[in-house]
Amino acid sequence: MPQSQHGPHAQLGAALFAEQGRAAFERAVEANKHSVMAAARLVADCVAADGVVHAFGTGHSQAAALEVAGRAGGLVPTSRISLADLVLRGGEDRSVLEDPLLERSPGLAARLYALATPRPQDLFVIISNSGVNNSIVDMALHVKSAGHPLVALTSLEHTNSVPALHSSGKRLADLADAVLDNCAPTGDALLPLPDGNALCGVSTLTSSLLIQMTVAEAVALLTAEGHEAPVYVSANVPGGYERNDVLEARYEGRLHRGGH
Repeated sequence: MPQSQHGPHAQLGAALFAEQGRAAFERAVEANKHSVMAAARLVADCVAADGVVHAFGTGHSQAAALEVAGRAGGLVPTSRISLADLVLRGGEDRSVLEDPLLERSPGLAARLYALATPRPQDLFVIISNSGVNNSIVDMALHVKSAGHPLVALTSLEHTNSVPALHSSGKRLADLADAVLDNCAPTGDALLPLPDGNALCGVSTLTSSLLIQMTVAEAVALLTAEGHEAPVYVSANVPGGYERNDVLEARYEGRLHRGGH
């Protein structure tokens, strides 16, 4: 029989993760009632002002950035900032991406910000579970110094349980105009293992939930206020690609999708 059903580790398995995952969803919804509204207001104002929403995350937080930018059912005026932009649009040799310390490079955030070609009305969504990585805080500081509104997506439990690493002493959440808490535990994984470690990260699931809730509320605001909400349809349905192409043309040169 499967170990998840019998034996000393019977508490492990798909059913338990589904149960704990649903509970994490409920915590995230309850904890973010006000912050989703605040983030949606910023998104709606950005889109109404002909702005673009720029998403940035490193490591596995790139998954949440992909949830913001360029997906079916999402907003068209969205752009993803990626370390790969240094090569794809910045003229750097591909070998630069092999540097394990690239994220700590001085001036990296300023370089990526410039490659994103933002306009004053643009909004930034920065994603980091810990919220203390140097490149993340550098980008947040750069975004705010340039006068942009900032939405942070982070784990408040994690960020408040670890020391601030940036020389400013700031965490991502300290710099944001709205903070979405993905309610992931410190270290992200939900299911405890006998050796003291844990299994199955949840931040991607709850972060995706919060992003979609924010988009839904932002479109509701735009619609109620008489603004068009440019939304992608799947390119894999008849006419989808052509429709999206027309919408994207309104933002020519401003939408970047980064590398995978």
